Amino acid sequence: MVPEPLIDRHGRRIDYLRLSVTDRCDLRCRYCRPAGDASYAERADWLSFAEIRRVVSLFAAMGVGRVRLTGGEPLLRAGIVDLVGELAAAPGVSDLSLSTNATRLARYAARLKAAGLNRVNVSLDSLRRECVSELCGRDSLDATLAGLMAAKAAGLAPIKLNMVALRGVNDGEIESMAAFCFEHGFILRLIEAMPMGEAGRAAAYLPLDTVRARLARRFKLQPCAAELGGGPARYWQTADGRGQVGFITPLSQHFCATCNRVRLTVDGTLYLCLGQEHKLELRPLLRGGGGDEALCSAIRRAVARKPWGHDFAAAPSRVLRFMSHTGG
Repeated sequence: MVPEPLIDRHGRRIDYLRLSVTDRCDLRCRYCRPAGDASYAERADWLSFAEIRRVVSLFAAMGVGRVRLTGGEPLLRAGIVDLVGELAAAPGVSDLSLSTNATRLARYAARLKAAGLNRVNVSLDSLRRECVSELCGRDSLDATLAGLMAAKAAGLAPIKLNMVALRGVNDGEIESMAAFCFEHGFILRLIEAMPMGEAGRAAAYLPLDTVRARLARRFKLQPCAAELGGGPARYWQTADGRGQVGFITPLSQHFCATCNRVRLTVDGTLYLCLGQEHKLELRPLLRGGGGDEALCSAIRRAVARKPWGHDFAAAPSRVLRFMSHTGG
């Protein structure tokens, strides 16, 4: 029987679940979590692997086939390869991916691929060692590059490289990052900084319209007709189609009208919009003995309340939680 899809009140079909498996990270990227903050979820409140499997199975039964594991840094979660294997085998999951800073990816890439992971998104904001140290709190460049190459060797594809574009910080090296990605067959995705919590609001926001024009001139880019994933990026490509750049513009050109996702935090909070506080606490339902039908009904009611979009431009201080708490 074909499952009844999850449709919000604005007619958008929700088919993408972003699932945080930890709020811990081995880096301290300044736009993600402010220095000195230690407001982590209690480990006892983390969803267990059994609870994660159950939630993913319920979402899959309602037509949510795309699942992305996020964090924090998901490769810090003990047993992550086993979890990938279990979720990859779950009926209805058609695309399982992972977002990572890649500092641990060299040791895990081959095992993740063998377990059933389809692809990875890697965060890397600079190829300059001093800039990486400034942004991430330590020099992680060599480890991240090793992880990227290990993912490529393992056959994880496509590999998307996420670069948060920051005015006066790394905007002068966007062309070199694009050339690096084209050389190695990675897809570059440029992202506007979002005012998520204190750290996000302090980031040096750079609108991407002028960057897009600059790259189009340099690399002869043209709009890409094919979809390169289920996310919000608008893609451009080189004339030969061998190089792609995606632009994620939540502020300068928002994509709320086509939003197809919800986010589940490590402690079981289902957020319906990255830039709003609409949510459903799933952990009490999971641990309170509720049946699958009750859980599905609660999820459907929550999705029906999904707001039209964020208010990052009009009310940038509304969202107090950090990106690391919500999940990337």
